[in-house]
Amino acid sequence: MDRTRVGVWGAGAWGEKHTRVYRSLPDVELIGVYDRDPARGEAIARAHGVQAFASAEALLSRCDAVSVAVPTVDHRAATEQALAAGCHVLVEKPMAVTVQEADAMIAAARRADRVLQVGQVERFNPALRAARPRVSRPKFIEAHRLAAFQPRSLDIDVVLDLMIHDFDIVLHLTGQVPTAISAVGVAVLSSTVDIANARLEFEDGCVANLTASRVSQERLRRIRFFQADAYLSIDLFGRSGDLLRVDPTRVPPIHREALVIEEGEPLALELQAFVRSLTGRGEGAASARDGREALRVAEEVRSAMNRRALQWAAG
Repeated sequence: MDRTRVGVWGAGAWGEKHTRVYRSLPDVELIGVYDRDPARGEAIARAHGVQAFASAEALLSRCDAVSVAVPTVDHRAATEQALAAGCHVLVEKPMAVTVQEADAMIAAARRADRVLQVGQVERFNPALRAARPRVSRPKFIEAHRLAAFQPRSLDIDVVLDLMIHDFDIVLHLTGQVPTAISAVGVAVLSSTVDIANARLEFEDGCVANLTASRVSQERLRRIRFFQADAYLSIDLFGRSGDLLRVDPTRVPPIHREALVIEEGEPLALELQAFVRSLTGRGEGAASARDGREALRVAEEVRSAMNRRALQWAAG
């Protein structure tokens, strides 16, 4: 079977990860890397034994598919150029800066008759994959995503940087979109919001309370599902999970079951799914429509934060 020829556009932190993972996939021929900083592109290409290209056009002309891992503000332009060149695209999250841009990207994929997927990598976290079959009509969802401050991704706020992972998880696992949203956000060490809390309410009564911070002294990625018959606690960072059920016929009545977590690097699982989907061997990464929906919720959360800020200013 012929291998899929893949390239990586962008040699930053995530672009380097994509380069490393693609290099290890047996059904992929990694063509090379392009970055607007030639020295950076050369360094990453040399480290992984591939070619650094002098232009995006040169890379795209050799590829069947490409990962777009440039800064978020450049996602639309890079994605549309790659699609127009005949490449399938996996664009890193967030899909774009605005829903309007996302819609333009989806339209471009349709015109080019090419696949466009979004790098919502947390979907492929083995702990979440193990929990997914156990999630059933949750009544309350609580997520904490905390990280230390890093001088990267400061072109976007913490909602698009971190919280968007949890939007995608909640929308994906509940199969619903929120009917009401409230939120608060504060800028601490950057010019954009660094810590945020959002409350999403759904038509069936479920409530999701999500907190994200990139100015924390601890690193935490945890999500919990409270439902009529069970309580699920998932440690996405430690890749572990517990299921607690009440069974009055047992002593003690609360039964704890540790989830069986399979091995696997989330990014490797995601990129493998993306590549295999191009030849009809699986469903792939998050769809462009799902990426757009997570971005739409992010926009509503940011609007709610802005309304809150106006209240503060008026008070």
